[in-house]
Amino acid sequence: MVEPLRKPESVGGRRPSAGVTLGALVYILGVGALGGCAPTGQAGGALARIAAAGELRWGADEQGGEPYAYEDPAHGGALVGFEVDLADALAESLGVRARMVQSDWSTLIPSLERGTFDVALNGIEVTPARAARVSFTRPYYLFAERLCARRGDARIRDLASLRGLRVGTLANTQAWDLLRAAGATAVPYEGIDEQFIDLEHGRTDAVLLDDVIVGRYLPRHPGLVAVADVAEGRYAIAVRPADEELRAALDRTLGEMIASGAWQRTLARWGLDDQRQRMLGALGGAAPAPAPTARALSREQLLLFGQGALVTLLVSLAAMALAAPLGLLLALARLESSRLRPLATAYVEIVRGTPVLLQLYLLYYGLAGVLPLGPFTAAIVGLGLNYAAYESEIYRAAIGAVPRTQWEAALAVGATRRVAFREVILPQALRLALPGVTNDFISLLKDSSLVSVLTVVELTKRMTITAVDNRGWIVPGLLCAALYFALGYPFTRLARRLERRLGAHGASD
Repeated sequence: MVEPLRKPESVGGRRPSAGVTLGALVYILGVGALGGCAPTGQAGGALARIAAAGELRWGADEQGGEPYAYEDPAHGGALVGFEVDLADALAESLGVRARMVQSDWSTLIPSLERGTFDVALNGIEVTPARAARVSFTRPYYLFAERLCARRGDARIRDLASLRGLRVGTLANTQAWDLLRAAGATAVPYEGIDEQFIDLEHGRTDAVLLDDVIVGRYLPRHPGLVAVADVAEGRYAIAVRPADEELRAALDRTLGEMIASGAWQRTLARWGLDDQRQRMLGALGGAAPAPAPTARALSREQLLLFGQGALVTLLVSLAAMALAAPLGLLLALARLESSRLRPLATAYVEIVRGTPVLLQLYLLYYGLAGVLPLGPFTAAIVGLGLNYAAYESEIYRAAIGAVPRTQWEAALAVGATRRVAFREVILPQALRLALPGVTNDFISLLKDSSLVSVLTVVELTKRMTITAVDNRGWIVPGLLCAALYFALGYPFTRLARRLERRLGAHGASD
């Protein structure tokens, strides 16, 4: 066995990408419609398929960061990490090369099931929910669930002390299950460092994550401290249940690497060879997983879907209540104020030219040190400020669409320009802008799904959590789509009615 030669720079953790929502929707539309079942193997089995292709395709998320699998600038952007070393060694034992296939961490298991790659290898914890869907090899790393709190917070001691408290973690992980069982309010995050930022600024009460991750990110936050290790877990390679031959071959190679000490030496080079890893040799391979079964939505989950829909609606209404008047002020500044016009124009162009997701991150996390907004406040303000730029263009176009003769008539009867604008031009412009504003609100309703990155559990986030819990995406996805339609359709009807009314009014004029 040839040992990997890559050298680490530091120890770190994984981070699921901020595109969890988009990945889940793509899976629903592209895969769920076909049944979401694991593909049948080609003739000759998985090993023959891999040999014919000349490569072992392994799924991972590069955004997971060190020491899992990441691009190292010090090595020309080459992919490195202790799991990269493991994949190379496993592929070599099969007589092929390893090829990493990028996938959002939250959709690694669904992507494995649909055949996007041969194995999933990226800090995947062995949990009952996953074991009911895929087969796992013997573990290659043993970790602890580490509890973190602010220095001096005597409340945080163990899992029992977390009841009723807000605790940050990654959704659908072992830590997530532990928090819910302990009666804590589990706050789901898309990333890793964001959890420590929120804890540092008092937005949450604690953080529970794998010790590998805590070891990388906690030192960045001197106001925080690791309190205790409250549970243990294991990382293993996920394989489709039908590929039992492949799982057995990987198990044999892992066993040889552990028995020879090669794997321990690899872990040591990455600073991961702690006392816990001495037990790897005593742990055998996992039994083949049972056939995956989907669970029906429970009454509690249906109520949570309703709650998520209500959150989506309230955030959208509040954001539009901010965007509409601010957009009007921006439009007036560009049309009527030579002094404010450059500033208003710059605001509109910058906001429209940058992603709303980036703006939400900067508002909530980037300004946390000077403006520690709560998640709901940041969601409303962020969406409102973004949509104000688009609303300003609608108002500006509507004002420009009012016939010039309306100005002339108002000024001819002795009205000042300000009075003419307020009493004659603006009412007509607002009437013309209403259909566009209504359509923008429908778009805002759907864009509100992005606020899940601020730990707001809105409708789409609720769907992704439920889909993983229930081991099925079709029913939660269709319910989510139906609720979005139910929320948006009344406003669609309103927009059409306004367009017809304005059209009829224009004809009568």
